[in-house]
Amino acid sequence: MKTTLFNTPILSIFLRMIANLILRMVGWRVEGILPDIPKFVLIGAPHTSNWDFVLFLGIIFHLRANVRFMGKAELFRNPFGWFFYWCGGIPVDRKKSQGLVEQMVAACEKSDKFILTITPEGTRYFVSEWKMGFYHIAKKAGIPVVMAIVDGANKVVRVGQVFNLTEDMEADIKVIKGFFAGMVGINPRKKYITLKY
Repeated sequence: MKTTLFNTPILSIFLRMIANLILRMVGWRVEGILPDIPKFVLIGAPHTSNWDFVLFLGIIFHLRANVRFMGKAELFRNPFGWFFYWCGGIPVDRKKSQGLVEQMVAACEKSDKFILTITPEGTRYFVSEWKMGFYHIAKKAGIPVVMAIVDGANKVVRVGQVFNLTEDMEADIKVIKGFFAGMVGINPRKKYITLKY
């Protein structure tokens, strides 16, 4: 397995200790564990603050999860491209004939283990609907979707709920939306946004 920031010996143990300490200091906790399955798309919402990334790192180190994320291909060029690979990044080249979904599916197929993290809203700002890339990636790769539900009101992130997609996209989205119903993020002034079709 490729060495990343999340599975580097000693460093990952040290960072996990720091992450757990910070989570306790700021009053956040994690409920649940990630499923023991090799490949899935992990979606986190609601996304309402720049601090979500810090919270995300704390959760990932707490869970000891070796995750991947998408990034612009330009980030992975020398001299600092190695750093983004080490952080679990997967370069996305928008100039390729293959679309984003196809590139992620190809990356999934090449890996023995693959946890792709996505924030469906795509931004911390107000949006009227989620981007559906997470669904199409999971569907075409034949892997489930796992939830990371940010409950800002209670300072809890609940993880581990697995959903296997069916042939009915509209029904699937309604079920997935239900997991996040009524939740607010770190910034409580930004209410949770429901999905539109």
